Amino acid sequence: MRGAGPGGPLSAKRPKPAASAPAGGRAAPKRPAKKTVAKKPRRPAGGPARAPAPKGPARKTAAKKPARGPARAPAAKRPARKPAGAARSRILCISHKEDADGISAAALVRQATGADVALVDYPGQLEAIRGAAADARLGSLYICDLGLSRKTQDEFLELLASLRRRRVGVTYIDHHDVDPAVLERLRGMRVKVVHDTSECASVLAYHLLRKKLDDHATFVAACAAVTDYMEDRPLGSRLLRMYDRQFALISATVLTYNINGHQKEPEYLVGMAHDLAASKFPHQMPGSFEFAQGQVARLSEMIAKVKAGFKTMRNLAHMEVADVGAGGAVNFVMGLSGKDVGVAYRERVDYGTYAVSVRGSQDCKVHLGRIVNALSTELGGSGGGHNRACGALVPKPKMARFIRELNRRIG
Repeated sequence: MRGAGPGGPLSAKRPKPAASAPAGGRAAPKRPAKKTVAKKPRRPAGGPARAPAPKGPARKTAAKKPARGPARAPAAKRPARKPAGAARSRILCISHKEDADGISAAALVRQATGADVALVDYPGQLEAIRGAAADARLGSLYICDLGLSRKTQDEFLELLASLRRRRVGVTYIDHHDVDPAVLERLRGMRVKVVHDTSECASVLAYHLLRKKLDDHATFVAACAAVTDYMEDRPLGSRLLRMYDRQFALISATVLTYNINGHQKEPEYLVGMAHDLAASKFPHQMPGSFEFAQGQVARLSEMIAKVKAGFKTMRNLAHMEVADVGAGGAVNFVMGLSGKDVGVAYRERVDYGTYAVSVRGSQDCKVHLGRIVNALSTELGGSGGGHNRACGALVPKPKMARFIRELNRRIG
């Protein structure tokens, strides 16, 4: 029977007829039947494709290991390098704490740069810079309204040179009388020097940073010019003209009395700098007018004490004070005595020194700041300032000699 077609079941094979034996011979022996292996059915042409057998999971091929050499010690892991900007991102402003000019200059620097504020008196300047130099995060330093004396200038230069070697940016903003050779050395270190004795420090800071400041900054600088008796200078007077004069004068006065009355409260003074940087007026600081009123009352009581207590010499009048700062009394000493130079001094018991304030009238013909700088240094103290307004720290045993010698050098 035939199969159903190519690739169908095989038909049973018919036995072949036996071969006839040759004549007269014997019959050939039969061969054993050959086993037939069934062929695998073949897919008909054009028939349906057989579904591929499902693949098993791919066999992972192990990566060839490199030929092993002698064992090596594991490499030491390097610490991740911090970006330079993150490592030295701090901006600091060190400024004068004893008057509105220094605090206003710090406020302007803070508004323009986001700087932290550190407020110090003249003797505290070097200690503050030493502290800043020890901060590895320091990237930029501003120093405002702190002046220099012969006693302190050498260490000051060394500290700034050290900062510049570390590539810390330094900006020096000041209007005190400073040795020109010192300024040249600062410029040689690539310190940015902004120095002009004809304007106050806040006005100088304003003009340096004005592109980064808001409109309120002009008022802050104008008030500082008033408090430093520099509102008639070219830049200061231009700023003051932008505002009602009486408004600026009362704001500057409130600012001054609050600063003078809080000298032992550094957090309060830094808070004032922050408020000014945030564009607040002095009258917007809580309790500022009431506190100023109390300060005025205390100063009014001082008038009678000065009248009864000042002493005169040929070229000056002087007086020791106890219950107010020397800066608050010195103008009374000069004005009530009729002398062209007034000196007031107050003992700083903790330091064994006298804090001295010196003021000169419009008729004073000598540069008081230069005289006081040299004299205080000779006596083991420090000092300096402007031509008609300056100060000093004088060792207590040398105070009487300071007054005598100052009187002599003025004449």
